[in-house]
Amino acid sequence: MPNIAVFDMAGKEVGAVELSDSIFGIEPNVSVMHDVVVNHLANKRQGTQSALTRSEVSGGGRKPWRQKGTGHARQGSTRSPQWTHGGIVFAPKPRSYRYVLNKKVRRLAMKSAFSSKFIDNNIVVIDSMPMEEYKTKSVVNMLNAVGANGKSLIVLPEIEDRIIKSARNIPGVKTSQVCGLNVYDILNAKKLIILKDSISKIEEVYA
Repeated sequence: MPNIAVFDMAGKEVGAVELSDSIFGIEPNVSVMHDVVVNHLANKRQGTQSALTRSEVSGGGRKPWRQKGTGHARQGSTRSPQWTHGGIVFAPKPRSYRYVLNKKVRRLAMKSAFSSKFIDNNIVVIDSMPMEEYKTKSVVNMLNAVGANGKSLIVLPEIEDRIIKSARNIPGVKTSQVCGLNVYDILNAKKLIILKDSISKIEEVYA
């Protein structure tokens, strides 16, 4: 099993923890991770785009000129698509972009995402984050101490209101519980900050 150092909020190493081979030690499957990220972004689309077809545009009920003898091309309505202010051909309408991937595919993608972060040394395990008050500066100091200056994802074992609200003002920093993790957020973050108690929950869910 791979070992990883455990740090406190001051960036001091206070121990080590073993990680599961089946989650943090597999060969990352790039293709599956790509499929799951595309699925995640598709499911997030609102699908509210809409335009008017020729039957929905106001006006155009009268034939603009007679059929023959004017020298113009024949026209039946001023709201045909070739006219200014006319309708749109094959106008986009509200629709859902949602589709479902197999559970095994999503599980493999999560394991691949965790493993890729471990291979790239972008996982930081924190012993605990005791927060006695809502203070953004405490989270900023912790991130600086462990070298997580860019985009970071803090993985919590459960909802911890003080940490969530203290971190939400920091640009590029997100928090998530183990039950709400997704491949997109893991790969989008430069550093994965995992509380020690979260590791056992991750292994319980994905092992």
